[in-house]
Amino acid sequence: MEENNNQQDHSNFLPKPEATEPNANSSEETTEGLEFKNRLDLTELQNSVNQIKQEISKVIVGQKDMVDMLIASLLAKGHSLIEGVPGVAKTITAKLLAKSLSVGFSRIQFTPDLMPSDILGTSVFNLKSSEFEFKKGPIFSNMILIDEINRAPAKTQAALFEVMEEQQITIDGNEFELEAPFMVLATQNPIEQEGTYRLPEAQLDRFLFKIDVAYPNLNEEIEILTKEHQLKEQAKTDVIASFLTSEQISKYQALVSQVLVEEHLLKYIAEIIVATRSNQFLYLGASPRASIAILKASKAFAAMSGRDFVTPEDIKRAAIPVLHHRVIVTPEREMEGLTSKEIISQIIETVEIPR
Repeated sequence: MEENNNQQDHSNFLPKPEATEPNANSSEETTEGLEFKNRLDLTELQNSVNQIKQEISKVIVGQKDMVDMLIASLLAKGHSLIEGVPGVAKTITAKLLAKSLSVGFSRIQFTPDLMPSDILGTSVFNLKSSEFEFKKGPIFSNMILIDEINRAPAKTQAALFEVMEEQQITIDGNEFELEAPFMVLATQNPIEQEGTYRLPEAQLDRFLFKIDVAYPNLNEEIEILTKEHQLKEQAKTDVIASFLTSEQISKYQALVSQVLVEEHLLKYIAEIIVATRSNQFLYLGASPRASIAILKASKAFAAMSGRDFVTPEDIKRAAIPVLHHRVIVTPEREMEGLTSKEIISQIIETVEIPR
């Protein structure tokens, strides 16, 4: 009850949504009962997405939003930061997703003593050839799972800047390109502060989504125990089949990039982003990278739904996980308990939905 009261108090600080016409958000209603013929054939993509979900559901109970956003992140060529308390299946879900793909996988455990060369690689002197040879680090793979990313110091986190943005690494004046597909999945614990280093804004901005993982409810908790009992000694990853190849993933990513976005929807995304920069409760608004991220994510959500066109609902679905880690709440409002998610939700309500 206390939490609900706080949320009601916060709404008093936020600007009231502008009045919109009754049919302003009726885009779904107008299309109900109508059949559209897609320009793009998304049948294979949809089947593969459903198969990934089925494989992961063999082990993971619930967490539908997390799984959807991880798949959308893969299709949109993005990276995801998964945040949640220990034991809510952050790491295992990322590992299961990787297992369902027939691609290279690398897991890096971030620790306070980890150096950039431990991730990227280093040049080693070869006594036989009397030359330095570059030994690749674990980052040279397709899917990278970084566990407890906030446990490494800033210089180690900074080593990821170039590779996450440009999919290349520059060492000793030489550039090394990484093979596609390339995706970073990172986890962190929001509660524990001892021995952790806050991710800098530039690092957070490189993640397409920040996915908050909540506790399961009672029924889900019972199902988790039931599945764990049925697995007995069997490893969780052993029940997952690998079926999606690098070539198929690249093909699906190309299809997602071709999803149609009308001009008025591009304006809708821009209006949401600009509104974050002028909001009195935000110290830092969203950058153009954020607007591009919403565009890519909404295309991925549309394709996963079997549509080759984006709707306002796709944009609204993408907005909060794309934006809430990219903006900074003013200290005064943060002390009052106001969160970036609440502010972004109010901003979305104030921006008129295109018809």
